[in-house]
Amino acid sequence: MPEQLFEIARRTFDTPEFRGIEFIEAECKTIINHVPGNYLPFNYTINPYRGCSHSCTYCFARPTHTYLDMNAGKDFESKIVVKVNAPEVLRRQLGAKKWKGEGIAMGTNTDPYQRAEGRYKLMPRIIEALSDYRNPFSILTKGTLILRDLDRLVEAANVTEVATAFSIGTLDEDVWRKSEPGTPHPNARMEAVAALNEAGIPCGILMAPILPGISDSPDQLRAVVIAAIDAGATHVSPILLHLRPGVREEFMPWLAETYPDLVPRYEQMYRTPYGPPGDRNALGDAVGDLVRELGGTRPASERPRRWRTSERPRGEKAEQLELL
Repeated sequence: MPEQLFEIARRTFDTPEFRGIEFIEAECKTIINHVPGNYLPFNYTINPYRGCSHSCTYCFARPTHTYLDMNAGKDFESKIVVKVNAPEVLRRQLGAKKWKGEGIAMGTNTDPYQRAEGRYKLMPRIIEALSDYRNPFSILTKGTLILRDLDRLVEAANVTEVATAFSIGTLDEDVWRKSEPGTPHPNARMEAVAALNEAGIPCGILMAPILPGISDSPDQLRAVVIAAIDAGATHVSPILLHLRPGVREEFMPWLAETYPDLVPRYEQMYRTPYGPPGDRNALGDAVGDLVRELGGTRPASERPRRWRTSERPRGEKAEQLELL
């Protein structure tokens, strides 16, 4: 079921970075979303935005825009829903008696550090709320704007568990420009990974997605792994491209225009959304071998647990936290 959003305004901004993008400002009733099932490593998420100006051709979240009577193509990239009251709603939900302080993942649907965040600045207040309630959280992003909030992340990591990861599927500049036209340069993302780890915020790399025949050559994979290890990444996890219904309809025309020779291969591979299990396993083995060959990733630094999780404070009591 789609979440309840109440539109309050539509805005456009005549600046180069926002030209051609319409921002649909909306108020939400809830912001912590429960993820059904147990196949993911998290049960709750926060998505302050719907739609994403990163414009990644393969984005699995594209079909979610159809729930709002918009299309998964251009609308997803250019009509961005901004949940302007997200930080306030989050505080209310974190303070509710029924909330048990479970970990919350961000960036699992659309990127919280896409271009809109530079104007609306929702994430600083979201991080502050999670920090005030000592609630563990993680952030997955392609947005180097996360470094704006580095000090807040460090403060949060002093009182709760904080983890981050960057999505970097390739360092190949031609592939990046064609498949992820709205994202920061992959080298800039690697630099952000290094900055987060140097500051004590564990940051790994999701090599996702790997595009068969486009970004999966041994040299391409090796380049990402070398840079990840140099950046102090806590993990390197590859994921082969998924083409779920709704995404396939957007991706395949792009493939036909950009890499027409690969269309037969993709039609053969993606008779099911996730591709052949053998291909997925081979990719995982190849990257795992590279990581081991190149010396391995750096384990996340162990932070001392300075609070009793059973006594994690709530609301105003958070100000009276007694460190051990």
